[in-house]
Amino acid sequence: MIKPLDLHDQRHLEAAEGWIELGNHLEANEELEQITPELRGHPDVLEIRWQIYAKAKKWDAALDLASALIQLVPELPLGWVHRSYCLHELKRSEEARDNLLRVVDKFPEDPIMRYNLAWYECQLGRLEQARNWLEKAFDLGHSRKIKWMALEDPDLEPLWRKIGET
Repeated sequence: MIKPLDLHDQRHLEAAEGWIELGNHLEANEELEQITPELRGHPDVLEIRWQIYAKAKKWDAALDLASALIQLVPELPLGWVHRSYCLHELKRSEEARDNLLRVVDKFPEDPIMRYNLAWYECQLGRLEQARNWLEKAFDLGHSRKIKWMALEDPDLEPLWRKIGET
């Protein structure tokens, strides 16, 4: 069982989240460096550090962090989604899709995993599969929000017309 961060470390984590929201990943990293060294491997800390590396486009390092998240909390979808996203950014979209396909059934309530599968299928030119995954994401809830997200995503442009019809 993962123990929660103490108040001091939680404040630094929240400050790091704030810096990320403001677009300053360098200050966010400085906040994470203030966390007790033994707790820097905590899943919540690794998640924020992943966001920092993603903003900095350090995809190899982000991939390592996503893999660490999977090892620490395999029951949560975030590490799996992050790992596939890193693989895609490293021009390994087919591998990204395959990684999610292996675990998607373990997370039957996760719309983001299905959205990302739609995204990878679209990138691979498999529009019918992409549309099917996107519909599954819509069906899981927040369909209006996910539709708007998809309609604003230029990587899903080949599906925009179909999305507008649903």
